Amino acid sequence: MNIGIFSDTYFPQLNGVATSIRTLSTALEERGHHVYIFTPSDPRCGNENEPNVFRLPSVPVFFVRNYRAGYICPPHVLKKIHGMNLDIIHTQTEFPLGFLGKLISTTQGIPMVHTYHTMYEDYVHYIGGGHVVTPDMARDFSRMFCNTAMDVIAPTHKTEQLLKSYGVTKPISVIPTGIDTSRFQKAQYDPAEILELRHSLGLEETTPVIISIGRIAKEKSIDVVIGALPKLLEKLPKTKMVIVGEGNEIENLGKFAESIGVREHVIFTGGKPWTEIGKYYQLGNVFCSASVSETQGLTFAEAMAGGVPVVAKKDECIENIITDGETGLLFEDSADLPELLYRVLTDKTLSAQLSEASIQAMERLSVKAFADSVEQLYQNILDSGERPKRISAPVIPLVIGAKAAKGITRIPRMVARRSHKVANNLFAASKK
Repeated sequence: MNIGIFSDTYFPQLNGVATSIRTLSTALEERGHHVYIFTPSDPRCGNENEPNVFRLPSVPVFFVRNYRAGYICPPHVLKKIHGMNLDIIHTQTEFPLGFLGKLISTTQGIPMVHTYHTMYEDYVHYIGGGHVVTPDMARDFSRMFCNTAMDVIAPTHKTEQLLKSYGVTKPISVIPTGIDTSRFQKAQYDPAEILELRHSLGLEETTPVIISIGRIAKEKSIDVVIGALPKLLEKLPKTKMVIVGEGNEIENLGKFAESIGVREHVIFTGGKPWTEIGKYYQLGNVFCSASVSETQGLTFAEAMAGGVPVVAKKDECIENIITDGETGLLFEDSADLPELLYRVLTDKTLSAQLSEASIQAMERLSVKAFADSVEQLYQNILDSGERPKRISAPVIPLVIGAKAAKGITRIPRMVARRSHKVANNLFAASKK
């Protein structure tokens, strides 16, 4: 098969969507399929040679640090796409590159599959503090985009139920993202290398370390973990928390740590190359996350594959990988977190049991199972003979169907009206 993957995010951006795309594309290519990835350009890529990755002109996303938005598809790229004879288009995001995938799907009559990775209602605070784009608008947008696909992939049952509650009527396939466990296995890393990395961060070999890896954003609730440090430090005063990643919340989290007197115990490393992430997991004696905005929980799985015990906030998205007391420890009340961390960091028997059980559990979340399921979904769609009705390129408003086009084009007008209202309210308040 010739498969086109369209995404508004990809490496060097470090997030679950980029990881999922890399995992899927590599597995499909190993099976003899041709996979082409279309994504915005990123100045951090330099002159990297990725023959099947097409980076389109982009501009910075002003409200999300280090993210880019594609704004045009050059004619020569469109011509090249046409010559690829794509069998399947797989969109991974709902923004410019997702719309480009939908445009090509409709103008060329190519079946489109969409993976829903992100619960946008948890992210609206990035735009005008949630006053410009509301959770209801995010739900409407998600429903309208997903209903333009032939099939929607949900990484978890939580996501499936969420989409159904939005009013998504297209078939939904629950396919958990597989992980390449070999990239995270402890045996892959020389203990001397990990010790050297610890020393580079001012950590001793015996320093208890809580590790957090991923995008540093408000919805990730990293502040909850930092907030557990004061009580934990009363019992285990040498504990450090290492936060690996990039994002808008670094400064705010630093100030929060300072305000509760634990700033010297929190280390921000910044973003790291994907090829080094497995090594950074091994810094931790425990991986901890309080996020409930995940759709697939890849960082939890990666930590577990590396044998790093996990402490996490109870949430549906991780029910398929973490069993409380067996493969990890779960909390509902943040007040319980300091004690759970203390137990894992001091009870060597418990830590070893969680580590071993986690490794075994992650062997079942294989890349093979992931690729098998997606490949079969593609084949079922192709075998059905169903294709989107082809519409000529100039008729852009119709590429997603009249009703969907009308609905989606209503979103910018809703945003504009709300922005105008917010601006007027702020202006009126300033006059009082």
